[in-house]
Amino acid sequence: MQNPDLLANCLCYIETHLTEPLHTEQIAAACACSKSTLEKLFRYVYQLPVHDYIIRRRMTHAAALLHHHPEKTVLDIALECGYSSHEAFTRTFRSVWNRNPSQMRKDPSPALYPRLTLPPDEGDDYIMTRKPFDITQLYDLFRSREDCWFICCDICNLDPINEISNLAGDLAIVTALERMQNAAGEDDIVFRIGGDEFCMLTSSAEEAYADAVMQKIEAQNGNPFCWENREIPLSLYITKTQVPLHTPRYDELFTDLHNSIRACK
Repeated sequence: MQNPDLLANCLCYIETHLTEPLHTEQIAAACACSKSTLEKLFRYVYQLPVHDYIIRRRMTHAAALLHHHPEKTVLDIALECGYSSHEAFTRTFRSVWNRNPSQMRKDPSPALYPRLTLPPDEGDDYIMTRKPFDITQLYDLFRSREDCWFICCDICNLDPINEISNLAGDLAIVTALERMQNAAGEDDIVFRIGGDEFCMLTSSAEEAYADAVMQKIEAQNGNPFCWENREIPLSLYITKTQVPLHTPRYDELFTDLHNSIRACK
């Protein structure tokens, strides 16, 4: 089996059995390969173990259930996600989101861990690719606000945080989004466009408004977040941009936002 086929089958199997007990040996057997082969390839391409990816996807699914099904108890959702107890589910949920399930139900966050996609075929050289947070649903809203400001942010030096722990890196991403959400006005929309790149579509065409939002975010730069009793400083690159008055295609908008972030570093 070629590597792309192996990864495709692995990702498909995980999604199909996401709410069931899942072990790497089981996935490898379904993909007709050894556990070590699957683990090495998955880690090489996506820079995380299969088990960690399963937990992130499962907890993203759980967060969506909490938000969209208020009639279900936390225990109901825990059981639906393959956990036998409220305590085990809550412990895992908090390790990913840094908040309890009940808090997520009141104040939901974006789906931070969408399903991974296959990397582009570059011969034997594979690079990590994570499907960006889907902003296509916001495109119509953008068209009605095409003279409004975007606030774009990127995490400074995420790699050293990931070297501490991948979970610490996950928490840095959650914290960055929370900082942007806290600085946003009532009608501003915060969304993710990449691994650690974020945008806010404001509801204002006034540059002074965008500057004020940026100042609120920047004021938190250097403040630490707490991971396992360790304080880790976190700062964001911050910039603002307006897309030209003609309405661009979605791919042009997406490229413009990424270019604005690169230019501010």
